[in-house]
Amino acid sequence: MNVVANVLVGIVALIHLYIVVLEMFLWTTPRARASFGTTEEFAKETATLAANQGLYNGFLAAALIWGLIATGSTAWQFKIYGLACVIVAGLYGTATASKKIFFVQVVPGTLALIAVLATG
Repeated sequence: MNVVANVLVGIVALIHLYIVVLEMFLWTTPRARASFGTTEEFAKETATLAANQGLYNGFLAAALIWGLIATGSTAWQFKIYGLACVIVAGLYGTATASKKIFFVQVVPGTLALIAVLATG
């Protein structure tokens, strides 16, 4: 079960690393605009805000990655903390920005959390 939990945590971390790249470095590109449903003008006007948001997603990914490389109770604690933050941020994003966030962030985070709790 620990392998499954770690794979799920890794997937959630990778999702957030991808979001970091989209928000911090590709925000004004057609690819990122299509992902987030923004116009070119809006993307240009909000690039700094998106980069800040991307940085926060990087912190979420960092907590999860630390949970994967740490040992003992530290690993478990970082996974729980990181996944709880992912889920809360995803629920807020779902309520305020896009329902798609529920499926991209909340569902994978919840599945990973259940798996990690099962190993605890």
